[in-house]
Amino acid sequence: MGIKRPACRFRHLGETQTGPRKRHQSMKRFLRALGNLKCGDKALAISLLCAATTILLPAQTFTTLHSFDNTDGSAVGAGLLEAFDGNLYGTTGAGGTNKEGTVYKLTPTGSLTKKYNFCTPLACSDGAYPQGALTQGSEGELYRTTSEGGAGSGGTFFKITLGGTLTTLYSFCSQSGCADGFSPEAALLQAPNGNFYGTTYGGGSNGNYGTVFQITPSGSLTTLHSFCSEAACADGYGPIAPLVQSPDGNIYGTTLLGGTCAVAAGCGTLYKITPEGAFITLHTFCVQGYPKCPDGNEPTALVQSADGNLYGTTEFGGPYGDGTVFRISPSGTLTTLHSFDGTDGTVPDGLVQANDGNFYGTTNIGGLGGSKSQGVGTIFEMTPSGALTSLYSFCLEHGCPDGFNANGIIQSTDGNFYGTNTLEVRLATGRRSACLWACPPLCEPSHPTGALGRSSNYGEMLLAQPV
Repeated sequence: MGIKRPACRFRHLGETQTGPRKRHQSMKRFLRALGNLKCGDKALAISLLCAATTILLPAQTFTTLHSFDNTDGSAVGAGLLEAFDGNLYGTTGAGGTNKEGTVYKLTPTGSLTKKYNFCTPLACSDGAYPQGALTQGSEGELYRTTSEGGAGSGGTFFKITLGGTLTTLYSFCSQSGCADGFSPEAALLQAPNGNFYGTTYGGGSNGNYGTVFQITPSGSLTTLHSFCSEAACADGYGPIAPLVQSPDGNIYGTTLLGGTCAVAAGCGTLYKITPEGAFITLHTFCVQGYPKCPDGNEPTALVQSADGNLYGTTEFGGPYGDGTVFRISPSGTLTTLHSFDGTDGTVPDGLVQANDGNFYGTTNIGGLGGSKSQGVGTIFEMTPSGALTSLYSFCLEHGCPDGFNANGIIQSTDGNFYGTNTLEVRLATGRRSACLWACPPLCEPSHPTGALGRSSNYGEMLLAQPV
């Protein structure tokens, strides 16, 4: 039996039994929450992008590999993992037999196998609603967290074999006052010492502000930092982006909120923490003046570059308020490389450094599919020096058959790019469909404008090719 929770319920950061409810207006946070809702029909698809050398070749192909029908999952807000066996693995935040999420395997040719249905035991002791990508441990098994369920109802840490055998290793909110955190959302990082590092969006010893934790492969958890440890939450709170480890051995991350900017909820921070827990805030966003925030507002993605620096995105801020891409040195010197203006996207999320040395990413809103307020997302390429090229705008055709609201992109060892996104479109039957994407430079839909093929009540199979 699944967790009984109100339909369309949103959890607000900072809400405690005795304290006031704190809200923020982040569109991306809204989209993440929307992905967990069970309101109406949802459909999803996974797409394949060929090939890695798309910049050099005049022809690329955008291929939808799978459309979810809710029995194998829905609300796919997480990215993909390429495992050692060459297959892709991922999670869905809802759907499946118990409607609480699934783990699936996808072959490069598009054959999907559901590996696990969450909330299988009574009271969802195995967890529910997994968020974010899986991480493959050094021994080959897959590790992840769920944002809800478990013995403490605050989420779980689990491992699952490639064959689908799941073991719950830890339940969050097991300590008094959820001092160990609750609602872990971001993907996990496995360090060279073999331990995993991650964050929780809420909980901690200072209230409902989140934590950074270390957990062994067997499930022994140590809280390294509880956010809002400093006055006025100068150290930030509400981490949702995956951690990264630099060659110097330190771990870097971001918080969505908090810091010392001139906004009550804060504008986010970028921090460094050692594997032992020594914490320092390297940068507080929007310190250069609110509301323009030239250095960005509400950071999300963070990646380690081959040049030794970290690159990341902010959801908002910049001269146009539409988000930024930045570079920051390990010592904390930040440079804004690009400010989005809406036509090239809004609310950037996710970066990957490809084999050619350039960065590829997505935006959730904006682009040429509509006006600044109406576009529904883009794919972009950016050089390390900040020269950005918009490669694709979603929803250039009536009904948005190519999807929108991207969830990031990965480059496979075979050179192809894979990714997911969510689409809402009105089918002829009146049903709502959704879709997940991945697309390269210069992709164009191959079907006529307005033509939309239906494959199920929950989705469709799409093919996009460059013209």
